[in-house]
Amino acid sequence: MSESVKAKKKSPAAESTTTADGKLQQAKSEAALPALGFKGMLRWAWTQLTSMRTALFLLVLLAVAAVPGSLPAFPQRSANPAIVAQRIKEDPTFGPIFDALQLYDVYSSAWFSAIYILLFVSLIGCVTPRAIAHYKAMKSQPPRTPKRLSRLPEYGTLALPADAGIPASKAINDAAGLLKKRGYRVEVRDADGDLPSLGAERGFLKEMGNLVFHTSLIGVLVSVAIGGLFGYSGQRILVEGDTFVNTLVGYDQFTPGTNFQSSWLQPYSIQLDKFEAKFDRESPKKFGQPIDYTADVTTKETPDSPAKKEVLKVNDPISLGGTSLYLTGNGYAPVVTVRDGEGNIALQGPVTAKVQGDNYYSSVVIKVPDGKPEQLGFVGFFLPTAFVTDEGISFSGDPELINPQLSLNSFYGDLGLDKGVPQNVFELDVKNLKQLNGRDLEAGGITLVPGATYTLPEGKGSITFDGVKKYIGVDVHHNPGQLYALIFGLLAVGGLVISLYVNRRRVWVRTGTHEDGRTMVEYGLLARGEDHRLAGEAAALRELFAREWHISGDPDTTDTVSSSTSKDQ
Repeated sequence: MSESVKAKKKSPAAESTTTADGKLQQAKSEAALPALGFKGMLRWAWTQLTSMRTALFLLVLLAVAAVPGSLPAFPQRSANPAIVAQRIKEDPTFGPIFDALQLYDVYSSAWFSAIYILLFVSLIGCVTPRAIAHYKAMKSQPPRTPKRLSRLPEYGTLALPADAGIPASKAINDAAGLLKKRGYRVEVRDADGDLPSLGAERGFLKEMGNLVFHTSLIGVLVSVAIGGLFGYSGQRILVEGDTFVNTLVGYDQFTPGTNFQSSWLQPYSIQLDKFEAKFDRESPKKFGQPIDYTADVTTKETPDSPAKKEVLKVNDPISLGGTSLYLTGNGYAPVVTVRDGEGNIALQGPVTAKVQGDNYYSSVVIKVPDGKPEQLGFVGFFLPTAFVTDEGISFSGDPELINPQLSLNSFYGDLGLDKGVPQNVFELDVKNLKQLNGRDLEAGGITLVPGATYTLPEGKGSITFDGVKKYIGVDVHHNPGQLYALIFGLLAVGGLVISLYVNRRRVWVRTGTHEDGRTMVEYGLLARGEDHRLAGEAAALRELFAREWHISGDPDTTDTVSSSTSKDQ
């Protein structure tokens, strides 16, 4: 007996599906994406640049790019060009490479400026469309009432019995009044129809806060740029009796802005009349610690202006000529007279001593380039109140001038000042000098008290310790964008707080009349974004509605109105 095999046939529907799939795959394989084109590429690039993600990335990148400018490995040329030149000279391998990469000019480099400008453009591109859209949203009416309010996150219903005397039109107008009192922008629709409704919206301050925040960031960037372009800062050491005039040559160190012009300096002057430092004399643990610094100064706005007595203190700057002058340091300046080998006065006056340790233990460097026949140099330390240990080691026992002492080693030779290379005034390069005095030499070191004179060996001259004056360090700052940066910074913080604590909410209410005469009220709430307080707002609205329509009992558990308490009866 032969078996017949029946071939399985596909149904027409299956054959149709297979054919459609095949055509779809063939269409995909033959499809070609349209060319983006030059305009399309520009549009895509602008969209990417003006996205909030790109703005945040550029903000972080700007912060990272500013790091090299604050590292000791990359001193900035604008602050101290001599150190930069010395660093490049000492490191001939990597120094020129770092200089080519503009790591010694970070804040004026092409790559830092590019990041700054891109961030500026990105923020403007972000804010402008959002501001336009927000303006249109504020001018537009609230969205239309949804057909099914029950689908909203917060939904509730109320039923007003027929004998309450509150028709649907009155109920919708009452709800509109209550919502307006809560700050909602309300639009009533079809007030005289069978199903009157309203749409309400509030929380536009949230987006306004966002716009203020981002606009303020732009303002901060512009203010910082203005300060960097047109501001300047400098330092000057003032000894008692000295006068500082606000000119380029008057500064010990000067850091100009990128577009700074020396003609902008107002020639005001400040003279240090007297400086007093108050020290703790009562607390055993903090004995000798500084308590207060006071500098009595005389200022003039212009050379022809009358002199004005002022007081300069720490954290209490003086405003003069559009600049702020800060008291940043102080110390002692021994007054010395140095005579050279020919008996002539080669140097006379105060020498700034750099504070190095406790109780104003200070290092002293004296350079005498006018000494003849040999230039002279001295290095040592100054003690305001000298004590000597049993081993013969001197130290300062108190910051006050009780027993001042000047201890020095002397040198002669070429100081290197005639080569035109800047030197640190607090350091003495002794490589090309010969030592005259020192603890390890036969002549010994030089120890002077006020009024004492020491004659140098080999007829090289003499040095006299005439007395001691005090000095202060003054920082001068001029930043035309500083005030604006502060204002925009405060606005940014305020806008951020508003955007975080204000919520954008929408409310819809619909009323209608049931067949049995009751007035039915339903309402729904929706938040624009995440809003953990939306449920609380729904409960508050329900309570307001219940109070307005005299709903008896707990408004969260009953939907009826007591006719005896209805205000319309």
